[in-house]
Amino acid sequence: MRLDKYLKVSRLIKRRTVANEACDGERVSVNGKVARASYEVKVGDVIEIRFGERCLKVKVAAVTENATKDAASAMYEEIR
Repeated sequence: MRLDKYLKVSRLIKRRTVANEACDGERVSVNGKVARASYEVKVGDVIEIRFGERCLKVKVAAVTENATKDAASAMYEEIR
């Protein structure tokens, strides 16, 4: 699954266009490297998203095409 779609389906970012812009703005990195929106997300990847001063780091636990609101949070685990 593409990175921008994963961010939207997992509800880490609200809209796919916003996820795409975050990737273009180099605010999203996967496994320590800046990633493009077309990056193929795999289970075990570590995604880091920078929201201004705040930084969110998550590990991909599952990749599913669509998820309910409850199942979306099971797609990743937050890392401190």
